[in-house]
Amino acid sequence: LERKSMVLTEEERKLTAYHEAGHAIVGLNVPGIDPIHKVTIVPRGRALGITFSLPQEDRHSHTREYILGRLAVAYGGRIAEELVFGAGKVTTGSSQDFQQATDLARRMVTEFGMSEAVGPLSVEDRGPAMFLGGRELLQRREISEHTAELIDTEVRRIVGEAYDRAATVLRDHLDKLHLLATALLEHETLSRQDVETLLGPTPTRGAPERALKGELAAV
Repeated sequence: LERKSMVLTEEERKLTAYHEAGHAIVGLNVPGIDPIHKVTIVPRGRALGITFSLPQEDRHSHTREYILGRLAVAYGGRIAEELVFGAGKVTTGSSQDFQQATDLARRMVTEFGMSEAVGPLSVEDRGPAMFLGGRELLQRREISEHTAELIDTEVRRIVGEAYDRAATVLRDHLDKLHLLATALLEHETLSRQDVETLLGPTPTRGAPERALKGELAAV
């Protein structure tokens, strides 16, 4: 629900507008992901703004292309803040984006077999095994330290490449980033049709995939 009682400063509104515009611009320019449905800088729940995507049909699995695209979109907000306002003005609004992206990248490596370095293995930790003395938790780790380090390296590589990919998109479309952020500051909420009217038709995407319901990228 909208939090109409929350009043943002003009600086917060501008930062939020560029953050959400960053998510949206990346989402419009990477292939294989769900189309943008709505972009808003009206606070909702704990989020100061939301970029909302919806699948064109029901999905039951994800492709690697889809996941990598989602990772790039997750970093679009922070990169937009850096490009426009500089590193000193980036906000805490990207924390959830970072958490979701890191978790998804780790699942690519440990569950989905989408890392060539690790291979088609399920290597996630198996969770708690027992309690010691009612206080100390012993976890059953079924992977070697070398494999654990390899997983961390692969996760860092995947999120780093996603970050660089999003940065390239936003640098190539900086004029559209400014245009979309300005429109958000004026209208606060834009539909997909509004965005396409403003920026032009969305680039042609690949064939629809079968995967999840609508996804959120929120400040």
